Amino acid sequence: MEYQFNEDNFEKEVLESEVPVLVDFFAEWCGPCKMMGPVIAKLAEEFDGKMKIGKCNVDDNMDLAEQYRVSSIPNMQIFKNGQVVDQIIGAQSESALRDRLTAAL
Repeated sequence: MEYQFNEDNFEKEVLESEVPVLVDFFAEWCGPCKMMGPVIAKLAEEFDGKMKIGKCNVDDNMDLAEQYRVSSIPNMQIFKNGQVVDQIIGAQSESALRDRLTAAL
């Protein structure tokens, strides 16, 4: 299941999550973000139950983007126990991203 994170649900769904969370900070106009979309969706299904994986639109959630210092997108951050434990900037191969997610478990 691919989640949609925003300023209204971020604290509950990400910071208070009992499982690790990958937040894909993206924008609709970003080419590399669009390339990562199907990869994120596939990994969200693959890791369902072990990790939450979802997207956060930086144009709609500027305060979150600023708080987590998102200056380049795509910017994927892995949260564990409310803290960022890994950050991946730029488009990645599916296998490379899968390896990072597996390491965070």
